[in-house]
Amino acid sequence: MSVFVQIVYFVAAAVFILGLKKMSSPVTARGGIVWAGMAMVAATLVAFLEPGVLDHMSNVVLIVLAIAAGSAVAYVTAKRVAMTDMPQMIAIYNGMGGGAAAAIAAVELVRVTGGHHLSTITLSLAVTGALIGAVSFSGSAIAFAKLQGLIKKTIRLPLHQMLNLVLFGATVVVGVLISMNDQPSAALVLAFFVMALVFGITVTTPIGGADMPVVISLFNAFTGLAVALEGFVLNNAAMIIAGTVVGSSGTLLTQLMAKAMNRPITNVLFSSFGSDGGAAAEESVEGSMKEIEGNDAAVMMAYASKVIIIPGYGMAVAQAQHKVQELTKLLEERGVEVKFAIHPVAGRMPGHMNVLLAEAGVEYDKIVDLEDVNPEFPNTDVALVIGANDVVNPVARSNPDSPIYGMPILDADRARNCIVIKRGKGSGFSGIENHLFYADNTRMLYGDGQKAVAALISGVKALS
Repeated sequence: MSVFVQIVYFVAAAVFILGLKKMSSPVTARGGIVWAGMAMVAATLVAFLEPGVLDHMSNVVLIVLAIAAGSAVAYVTAKRVAMTDMPQMIAIYNGMGGGAAAAIAAVELVRVTGGHHLSTITLSLAVTGALIGAVSFSGSAIAFAKLQGLIKKTIRLPLHQMLNLVLFGATVVVGVLISMNDQPSAALVLAFFVMALVFGITVTTPIGGADMPVVISLFNAFTGLAVALEGFVLNNAAMIIAGTVVGSSGTLLTQLMAKAMNRPITNVLFSSFGSDGGAAAEESVEGSMKEIEGNDAAVMMAYASKVIIIPGYGMAVAQAQHKVQELTKLLEERGVEVKFAIHPVAGRMPGHMNVLLAEAGVEYDKIVDLEDVNPEFPNTDVALVIGANDVVNPVARSNPDSPIYGMPILDADRARNCIVIKRGKGSGFSGIENHLFYADNTRMLYGDGQKAVAALISGVKALS
């Protein structure tokens, strides 16, 4: 039976990896999710056949009840969640994974305090996984609360980063003491988990919303690593492989996103960028914002040869993606070439804009990444910006004193004309004033994203 279990674990891990590979493309992503889900179900079911598991039926009943309860909650919440709330759902689900890994480590460490023996290496792996999982759990909970609007202010204490450093150092020291002790005290283990959870909170509270996509991706990598480490502790091949794949892919994604912002991970975690605009928010801008009516903007787009649409979080909030797709079809019927330009950190989670556009039925080949689309802007008649801010701010190229200087941006300002749909005249989520809004070739179409696009649709239809 043990050989059969290991074979199923191996096959499940292989299918999981293949499923993850299929998720890399929107065309095959749905199938990839199904594959990975089936693999995880198989690995979960075969775990009941592990030697000794069925000898403790009371534990089996508790496990089944926990799986049923968790599955029911996940199914209901996933069916009901709005697309605009997807980032916070991802954050909290990811946190649950880290919490589960930390809970596994907690069980093993409690057993050690009662006299159960683990080798020094295994005990060290359990402690490391507990630390990473606990930080991911509490940090993801804070990210969820920020995205959900439960925490509206960025909390930054005096000497905040110094306090974080001291807290992290103390947590590591306690973790080392546990690893070096054959039978650590329960109080020491409890102190370790409390400090790890508090550190996850304090390291996340200063981080502004503009950095949340990177933070969510980083905590995803943490969760995968924690699961892999606890897989070594339990000698479970499925956990080791799945956790390693998730951890490595999450790490790679985090690095790519940080590169897209031209900032190291340490800067994302410790600079508090996005919590307020600082001096950059008060920077004076030459010129003025020039307003345009929906009908005039519609005429400009209807008689264009090429239009590039740049979606941002404002489109998600207004749930305007379906209207945007309707506008796209109308323009294409008039012979206008339409493309969508996606910045790697647009929205509140990795791939947020891609998910919204896919939901609206936008064809994948019309969605173009930053590096490929930027050379096309000088030959574009109209760049339509819907709720995006920092990812189109030209100060990233021109002002060395700006917090976003050096960040690769979408070159909307280099289009012949730029129309910006925006709810008001305030600065964006990071608090940095956007010089694009004051450019001579830019016109502002104020209002809710969905209503503004509806006005463009009406204007285009009136020309038919």
